[in-house]
Amino acid sequence: MALAMFSSVAAAETLLQRGSYLMNGIVACGNCHTPQTQTGPAPGMELAGQFLIDEEGLFKAFAPNITPDKETGIGGWTDQQIIAAIREGKRPDGTIIGPPMPIGLYRGLSDRDVNAVIAYLRQVKPVKNVVEKSTYHIPLPPAYGPPVTNVAEVSQSDKIAYGAYLAGPAGHCIECHTPFVKGHPDFANQLGAGGFPFKGPWGISVSANITPHEDGVADLSDGDLAKVIRTGVRPDGSRLLPPMGVYYYANINDGDMAAIIAYLRQLKPKPTP
Repeated sequence: MALAMFSSVAAAETLLQRGSYLMNGIVACGNCHTPQTQTGPAPGMELAGQFLIDEEGLFKAFAPNITPDKETGIGGWTDQQIIAAIREGKRPDGTIIGPPMPIGLYRGLSDRDVNAVIAYLRQVKPVKNVVEKSTYHIPLPPAYGPPVTNVAEVSQSDKIAYGAYLAGPAGHCIECHTPFVKGHPDFANQLGAGGFPFKGPWGISVSANITPHEDGVADLSDGDLAKVIRTGVRPDGSRLLPPMGVYYYANINDGDMAAIIAYLRQLKPKPTP
């Protein structure tokens, strides 16, 4: 009975409803593309773009304006052009999008979810905001892989697989929380081990170990871990620093949070490097 009711509710969810939930939750594009203040996203500037990070000698990255403004945003892009930018890192003019946009993971966004994100983007208030172009001193790939055609949905009934989808292609948690080796996250050997530094106005924050190692989340109950993700407050009362998107993650529903935690629990325990 409960499963049938859940399926009925899921089927009734519109693309815009799904997109709103994702964009204001685990996908959290605004965590990079919306100017942030100490109390959350800057009012009236949703997805209007901002400076992101300056990695000396490597790149200086800006998150572009992705509102429907036709002059400074993506209002003139077709749905397929937006999908190509998200999944393949390719702009309409053929140029390649560089880091920190997690194209390698976004290639796995399901057809329904990428279209849900577009449905949300289409109804955002257009904001005229010119954002400086990112500059790179490292070579960008000619492509991130072959064109992405169809990506099926991951069944929510498979909690671990769905949690992997949420923490991977949807939320790219595993990218920030995995050490980088030669400019790429070392998924093969150190998945989730943390230790990746982020430099910003707040100083330097280092991503936490999210594996079930004693250096990681082994000592946290599921309730404590959910609270940390949603509030940014650790059990000892200390607070997580940006870029952890707690403002958005507060909206993750209980079912999705349980799936994410189930996925994290089965990761191979790894010490923090």
